[in-house]
Amino acid sequence: MSEIKRIETGPRMSAAVVYNGVAYLAGQCEAPGADITTQTTEVLAEIDRLLALAGTDKTRLLTAQIWLADINADFAAMNAVWDTWVSAGNTPARYTGEAALATPDYKVEIIVTAAV
Repeated sequence: MSEIKRIETGPRMSAAVVYNGVAYLAGQCEAPGADITTQTTEVLAEIDRLLALAGTDKTRLLTAQIWLADINADFAAMNAVWDTWVSAGNTPARYTGEAALATPDYKVEIIVTAAV
């Protein structure tokens, strides 16, 4: 039986959980109030950090869920940052949608899973 590894566990959630060779990251939001480019850049940097703690990296991404508060206004700018960050030839299955996020200060939330 595989051991469950929890990373940065708090009373409500863990930032990441690793089980059976897969790292599951919680949704990441950063830089509340900043523009979409800054928020996306900081979210992806936090994802890199958490993946490293889980023993993996963005070349092993399996899925990515991206939620935008305003998909019409921010899709292109978010994609510009994503496209420079994502590992060429290792792109995950990705879904992007629009949602009301935790506060109006957040423009993007990204959730990923990765093989370890």
